[in-house]
Order: sequence, then C-alpha cells, then structure tokens
Amino acid sequence: MTLDQFITVFVSAVGLLFSLGYYPQAWRIWTKKSAEDISLLSFSIFVLGTTVWLAYGFYKEDLAIISSFFFGAIGSWLVFGLTIYFRRKNR
Repeated sequence: MTLDQFITVFVSAVGLLFSLGYYPQAWRIWTKKSAEDISLLSFSIFVLGTTVWLAYGFYKEDLAIISSFFFGAIGSWLVFGLTIYFRRKNR
C-alpha cells in the first residue's frame, strides 16, 4: 500500500467514525421523545455542511469525501428532522 492509499483509507475511516457521531444524538431524541435541548441552529449548520461536502464528493468523484460524509449527511438530517418533529409534536 502506498502512502497516498494509506492516507485515503485513514481519512475515510476517520471521516466515517466522526459521521457516526450524529446517531447517538438521534437515538437520544427518539427514546426521550423530546428535542428541547437540541440547538436547531447548530444542526442546521451541520446539515448544510455535511450535505454540501457530500455533493462536492460526488462532483469530484472522490470516494474518500463521499464515504466520510455519506453517513454524516444522513445522521445530521436525521437529528434535524427528529428535532423539528418532536418540537412540533410536543407543543
């Protein structure tokens, strides 16, 4: 394995690991049926950032970027959507 290949695999793995960070928050919202302590502004920024980076990865056809942001985009949208859903439901 070349250094370039190693760096690509390493960055992809770290990106995937960080992207999984949204899922515990989504699980917490789902199990508590509440999102009152979630910053909607923060997750709006996360949604924008992960979605733009994912689109950029597809544009560049860069597997490292795509694999790093694919689950992050889904996770950030999941938290964002659950936050809106439970805030409306619990009014």
